[in-house]
Amino acid sequence: MSESARFPNLPTTTDGTNAPSWDGGAVSEPRLPAGAPPAATNNMGPGSSEVQAIRKRIHRQLMERLNLASLAKRDREEAEAEVAKVVRQMLANEMAPLNMEEREQLIEQILYEIFGLGPLEPLLKDQTISDILVNTAKQIFVERNGRLESTDVTFRDDTHLLQVIDRIVSAVGRRIDESSPMVDARLSDGSRVNAVIPPLSIDGPHLSIRKFRRDVLSGDDLLRNGTLTEPIIKFVRGCVGARLNILISGGTGSGKTTFLNMLSESIPHSERIVTIEDSAELQLRQPHVVRLETRPPSIEGTGQVTQRQLVINALRMRPDRIILGEVRGGEALDMLQAMNTGHDGSLTTLHANSPRDALTRLETMIQMAATNIGERAMRQQVASAIDIVIQLSRLSDGSRRVLSVAELVGMEGDVITMQDLFRFERKGIDEDGNVKGEFRATGIRPKAAERLAAYGVDLDETLFANTGGGRFGGR
Repeated sequence: MSESARFPNLPTTTDGTNAPSWDGGAVSEPRLPAGAPPAATNNMGPGSSEVQAIRKRIHRQLMERLNLASLAKRDREEAEAEVAKVVRQMLANEMAPLNMEEREQLIEQILYEIFGLGPLEPLLKDQTISDILVNTAKQIFVERNGRLESTDVTFRDDTHLLQVIDRIVSAVGRRIDESSPMVDARLSDGSRVNAVIPPLSIDGPHLSIRKFRRDVLSGDDLLRNGTLTEPIIKFVRGCVGARLNILISGGTGSGKTTFLNMLSESIPHSERIVTIEDSAELQLRQPHVVRLETRPPSIEGTGQVTQRQLVINALRMRPDRIILGEVRGGEALDMLQAMNTGHDGSLTTLHANSPRDALTRLETMIQMAATNIGERAMRQQVASAIDIVIQLSRLSDGSRRVLSVAELVGMEGDVITMQDLFRFERKGIDEDGNVKGEFRATGIRPKAAERLAAYGVDLDETLFANTGGGRFGGR
């Protein structure tokens, strides 16, 4: 097992080695970024200058006795327990004027600094938080249930924040400095990280973490959350079973990946699935899954592997289905060609504000592939490849909803024609600021009904009756 697997958010030194380690006495100082203090410390709370002084003193003594080579080879829980024992002995020896709760809090924060990402560790462990947004060393926001909240968590200063950023990016072989002040990375638990430092960020370093969900939301979870209704989930699952090509459209944070994970549950376990992502987030439960991930260029600017290259390669891997985490460039053309040449049942997501916008964005991406394909031929490619467009949105109250399920039905002249099968109709805002609304079927029988029936998908005609579905006036 690798060191990063044993230590999920273990900081690393600038030379890429994991840190730190304890052998009971040997000295081995960590290599820190230029200008960083010997040991970063965290603010335990307002007005606790005496406690801060104790923590700094204990931390300094610990670092004099830490060995970076031995402890990282051991189990993290065992290592933390041993370091905590040593800290308790140090506190007892200097007769620190702390009660038991303050001692345990101090020990916990020292362990966060040594084994994790400092003050961010409690936020990373909080399962109710989906995003951590560090605007500056003194201003950190989180997102819970689709809404932003400020926190009282802070870094000591910009140097402390820069040190944590350096730990994150060095662990994946990247660097961040004035010559390369912007970087994407990923924690070993799958959380996505973006960091921007001066001179690009005016007020100081910025860090954004999109946390990786280990508990994938099921269709029942989405039903309870009011994201969709029973008729919608039956229909879209039927579309997956009937191998229709589905495009999931929505804005940032609208739940596209979550919805894609939910749809993938309907793929038979007998099929071979190839997934392609910029940052691996999909969590498929099928036994025969090949996961591919793009690779950014190295520090020297070489070795980049793009999504388009992976899509082309995936076609040589005998996939039954291709799942593209997000289409964003020239790979759109190769994906559409794959959908049109026997790789039906494929799924992908795209950033757009409506189904029509999604088709327009696809056309733009096809043009990015530097082809001389005509406008009509390009739209025919889209119309024949994509069967269903599912539009998601994060509403003003933070809730996620399926705004529409649309079906592509062909071409009229040079225009791709679509028909809505289900819609979410907004009815206003209640006194608590929550969006009121109602899911409705449009009453249109889908063109794909015969194909669904051919694949044994039995959908009651009442699913598409023009009646109200679930009504939502709260969250």
